[in-house]
Amino acid sequence: MQAAKQDALNTINQVPENADMEEIMYRLYVLDKVRKGQEALERGDTLTSEELERDIDSW
Repeated sequence: MQAAKQDALNTINQVPENADMEEIMYRLYVLDKVRKGQEALERGDTLTSEELERDIDSW
């Protein structure tokens, strides 16, 4: 996986020139969530659909 800084720079470079700060921040937020999800998957820190359903039912 690329370093976070390089991923952020790549993401910012793909944003249209007329994008506002809110759009840039949103894309960086999504990038962060995707990275964290990939890391959790690599660690095996996931739930089965049955576990997730049980958690939701407990709410």
